Amino acid sequence: MISKIDFINGKTNSSLLKMFLPLLAAMTLTMIYSMVDSFWVGNILGEQGMSALTAGTAIILIMNSLAMGVGNGISVMVAKLVGANQKERLEAAIATIITVSFAISIALCVLSEILVKPVLLLMGIPAEIFADAYLYLKIYLLGNSALFLYMQFTSIFRGFGDPVFQMKGMLVTAIFNAMLDPLFIKMYGLAGAAIVTVASEVLCLLYAVLYYKKSKMFTIAFSKVNCGDIKTMCKLSVPTTIQAVMPAVSSAVMVSFITPFGLLALSGYGVARNLELIMFMPTTGMCMAVTAIVGQCMGAKRFDRAGAYLRSSLLTGGIMIALISISVIYLSSVLTRFFGQGDAVAQIVMQFFKVISIGYVLYMLTSCMQGYITGLGKPGLAMVLLILYYLIFRIPAAVILKGFFNLEGIWGGFLVSHILAFVTALVMVWICKISVLSHSVIEE
Repeated sequence: MISKIDFINGKTNSSLLKMFLPLLAAMTLTMIYSMVDSFWVGNILGEQGMSALTAGTAIILIMNSLAMGVGNGISVMVAKLVGANQKERLEAAIATIITVSFAISIALCVLSEILVKPVLLLMGIPAEIFADAYLYLKIYLLGNSALFLYMQFTSIFRGFGDPVFQMKGMLVTAIFNAMLDPLFIKMYGLAGAAIVTVASEVLCLLYAVLYYKKSKMFTIAFSKVNCGDIKTMCKLSVPTTIQAVMPAVSSAVMVSFITPFGLLALSGYGVARNLELIMFMPTTGMCMAVTAIVGQCMGAKRFDRAGAYLRSSLLTGGIMIALISISVIYLSSVLTRFFGQGDAVAQIVMQFFKVISIGYVLYMLTSCMQGYITGLGKPGLAMVLLILYYLIFRIPAAVILKGFFNLEGIWGGFLVSHILAFVTALVMVWICKISVLSHSVIEE
């Protein structure tokens, strides 16, 4: 039972990159996977199809965030046991994780199918796109159980310092999606995109099982499932799940704010959200890397190494996302046409990025600190950060600024939340460092 990357004794920058780069590749493939639907829907079905997809995507983001959030807690749980070299406890913990995850995936599938229509009505989705959005989601959510389980496998491997599995899995499904999407969309409309997605999610899970059997990195001892590990899993995963869901919930609320401005505004937001993935996926990958790495450092009681990885991630991530942001903002008008949208939508997208601008760099820095806090074993504090970020800061700011600047005011709410969350994260990291140092002194 050895971590695939030596985070404790290896060089900080090198070890971080070994963990981050495969995750960056996986996140990039995830972005491509997501954009493929939007590309073909926008070009084949036009602005109405893009608007319906945008309405459905808000709910899909919530479901995917649930899977990712549970996984973030699991990666910390596994990473700490790997760092502490506790093989027998790992066998029991992983068996518990798989068992509980299976039960959760089934429950979420049933619940989401029941709530699709009420949630779309609550969001105020226009009548002309409601039927398409509803059918798309009803089909899409059938495959969510497979995706949920796949995400938990990626989290377990990430806890072992293996980010390559997630990259390979997304490569297979991205190619599958890109090849079949145009055919099925032409045959069945927006529902065709959902059918292909469900098939790709099942393919992901099958790949995860095969990878596990081939790698033999760990043993799953189902006879060792126990309440203690369930309690630990809940303690870590409930806060990380709330963390992960906050951006998606906020996005759904923003859709309800944008809907009164018409289908062009909704379509523009859909394009902007797709282009934002170019910034969000590297940020998510860095947060995942920092969370798992710091978790291993804490398991080995190397608090100094945890701090070194935070500093390295802030510098690396900040520079990278600044360069990416400048490129996306500059090319936003051209990139909008990639999704088959006209000048009116392109103007909305350009204004969106013009207002937010520096916010994406702050988002990366905040996410690095969020991963650090979570990896320290303080997911509750990171959860508070995300609640403040996406609900307490963003929504009121958007409501207030919308009254003065209309649609641009909503975009201003995004920027305000980025600024306030960054400042809050700095304070939280400072508090965590004092707490960790005090704990270390007491132990000595």
